[in-house]
Amino acid sequence: MSVPDDLAAAFTAHRTHLVGVAYRITGRFGDAEDAVQEAWLRLSAHPEGIRDLRAWLTTVVGRICLDQLKSAASQRERYVGSWLPEPLVTPAEGSDPLDVIVRDDGMRMAALVVLHTLTPEQRVAFVLHDAFGVPFPEIADTLGCTPATARQHASRARRIVEDADVPPRVDLDTQRTVLAEFLAAVATGDLDQLLRVLHPSAAFTGDGGGRARTTLNVITGHDKIARFLLGLRAMYGPQTLAAYRFGLVNGDLGLVLPAGHGPDPRVSAFAIRDGRIVAMYDIANPDKLTHIEFDETPQP
Repeated sequence: MSVPDDLAAAFTAHRTHLVGVAYRITGRFGDAEDAVQEAWLRLSAHPEGIRDLRAWLTTVVGRICLDQLKSAASQRERYVGSWLPEPLVTPAEGSDPLDVIVRDDGMRMAALVVLHTLTPEQRVAFVLHDAFGVPFPEIADTLGCTPATARQHASRARRIVEDADVPPRVDLDTQRTVLAEFLAAVATGDLDQLLRVLHPSAAFTGDGGGRARTTLNVITGHDKIARFLLGLRAMYGPQTLAAYRFGLVNGDLGLVLPAGHGPDPRVSAFAIRDGRIVAMYDIANPDKLTHIEFDETPQP
C-alpha cells in the first residue's frame, strides 16, 4: 500500500470518533462532518511527524469547531425562540454507524442542551478534557491561552454541568413503557393520566427557528405542558399520533413525525426521571432535520 492509502485508512479508523467530538462541541451534524473533512485536508497536507494520530486529529477538530462556534455566534444571537442541538436519529433496533456515537452518555439530548449553555471556550475545554482525555497544554494550544486558563475553562464548565443535574439515561424498556403511557394519554385526551406520566417539574422546549410551528418559550410544569399537548391534540386530531415513528434520538427512545400528518415534520426527544417524563425537546426547524431520513411506512 502507498503512504497516502495508509494515511487514508488510518484516518478512516478515527472518523467516527472525530464526528462524535465535533458534534458534541457544535451540536450540528453538518458542521461536525465539515470539521472532520477539514481535519483530513490538514492531515493530508502535512502528514509527517505526528506521533499520536488520534490525539492530533482530536485537537485539530477541536480547533476547527471553536472557529465554527465563533463565526456562528451572531446567528445564535438572532435565532428565533429556543435553540436545540440537531438530533441524531438511528433505528430503534440499533443498526446504524452512528450508534457508536450516540451510545455515549454525553450524547443524550438533555446533556447536550446543558453543554450548549457554556461559552465556546468552556465547551471545547470540557469536551476535549473530560470526555476525550486531551491534556490541558494541548487544549491551551487549541484555545490560544495558557494551560492554567484552559484548566479554568474546563473547571467552570464542569461545575455548570454538575449543577444542572441532568437525569441519567434509563434503560430502553423503561423508556418504551413511559412513552407508550404518554402517547396513550394524549391519544385519549386523558388529562389525569397525562399528569401522572409527566414529572411535576417537567419542561417542554421547542425549536422551530422561526420556520416551523412549535412553542417559542420553554413551558415548565406538568399541568401547563399537559394542557398545551391536549390543545395540540384538539387542533390536529388524535390520528396525528399514529403517524409518529419510534427511533433512537441521540441514543434515547424518541418520536419522529414525517411531513403531511398535521404539524410540521419534527423529532421529539425525552428525558425521564423517577419513571416520568421530565424533559421534552421538540425539534422542528427544517434546517436541523436535513440529515434525517423520514420513514413513511406505517409503524406496527
